[in-house]
Amino acid sequence: MKEYTKEIQKLFLEMMLNDAQSFVRVQNIYNVKNFDPSLQDVAQMISEHSDAHGTMPTLEQINAVTRANLKPVPKLNEGHYDWFLDEFEGFTRRQELERAILESADLLEIGEYDPVEKLIKDAVQISLTKDMGTDYFENPKERLLSIKDNNGQTSTGWESLDKKLYGGFNRGELQIFAGGSGSGKSLFMQNLMVNWVLQGKNCVFITLELSEDLSSMRIDSMMTDTASSRIFKEIDNVEMKVKLLQKTSGKLRIKYMPAQSTVNDIRSYVKELEIQEKIKIDCMCIDYLDLLMPVSTKVSPSDLFVKDKYVSEEIRNLAKELDIIMVTASQLNRSAVEEVEFDHSHISGGISKINTADNVFGIFTSRAMREQGRYQLQLMKTRSSSGVGQKIDLNFDLNTLRIVDAGESIDNSISISSNEIMNKIKHGVASTVEPNEVVGSGNGTVRSSQLKSMLNSFKSE
Repeated sequence: MKEYTKEIQKLFLEMMLNDAQSFVRVQNIYNVKNFDPSLQDVAQMISEHSDAHGTMPTLEQINAVTRANLKPVPKLNEGHYDWFLDEFEGFTRRQELERAILESADLLEIGEYDPVEKLIKDAVQISLTKDMGTDYFENPKERLLSIKDNNGQTSTGWESLDKKLYGGFNRGELQIFAGGSGSGKSLFMQNLMVNWVLQGKNCVFITLELSEDLSSMRIDSMMTDTASSRIFKEIDNVEMKVKLLQKTSGKLRIKYMPAQSTVNDIRSYVKELEIQEKIKIDCMCIDYLDLLMPVSTKVSPSDLFVKDKYVSEEIRNLAKELDIIMVTASQLNRSAVEEVEFDHSHISGGISKINTADNVFGIFTSRAMREQGRYQLQLMKTRSSSGVGQKIDLNFDLNTLRIVDAGESIDNSISISSNEIMNKIKHGVASTVEPNEVVGSGNGTVRSSQLKSMLNSFKSE
């Protein structure tokens, strides 16, 4: 590692005093603690004087107050200051990394492991601002084509949802499927895995709740179009179909991790997987967000707002770091049980995870809808499209657990006529409906409390 001697550090300070713009350009990474102890008074005076008076102190002021022996620098050109910027960035990164390593040793000694990675990562990532952003007026066509080429490149496998999202999901973004207990959160993510693997994507399914075996068996049903009740009866046929699909599909790994794992655990697993299998992961589903704990801070599991805020931010950062499609799920709270229209107040833990996510989908179904093989997705947040508030109907195969496209929007959903409801009642199906459960959707939505009046109308006909 390059050594930055006291003489080089002194030259840095002299060049800043010679040209105030050079100090302004490195101010975001300037830290008095990084300098040699004999130069820290000078570095401190430069920082305090510029903050208090909006200008750099003169060389004479510095030498008079600190008794340093700084000298004027001969006239320098732009190339000299390019050297200064590069070297000062390297100097700062080295000093911050050295200090982070020393602090990490102290933390490890007392058993504080989680903050160590952040300390090291922050030090390594220190850099000057060199990206000047997008010049709006320069080459508009190229800018727009770049957006078109990079936006929504990965289809969800459900055309009606892709249309609402202007193409699908983007890498580096966080998608959350929210639903009540037993609403099908895991099923939705497992179906997404199947959709993407069949598209040739390499995928990882992290389960913090279901076992690897159960998750795999569900995906067997979806992949091979075999009823879950017949998997073992048709085990040879299932094996043959899976092996045939392997030749044309991407990779899929299903990994169980215990509840209260962290994003660091997931990151380590993915890095090791990519090294051992020599593959690049494209998509990941984490089942589910509420069961993870944050890395960056200690927080009580009962403090859902703070916990979910940090966890969702860390998951999204991981998606950007790995450049992958990231999907997870979250629980709806008790206030959503009686609702047919979800909003942000129905998300367990509150608005914190909504703010971080790029897309949030509410999973709505009722017992009657499940019996008919129907799900509804409500678009609660879409950062890159105008789909908020819209609804998507999807079909669900109770036998194979496969979720497939059913149409463009809720307007195209199947409504239940009065005769159909009467037939269900006659055959005893409606007797399983809860008192406030919604039967159907769209124009056919009916509450069971209305059945009596409807029956009376049938009798009078």
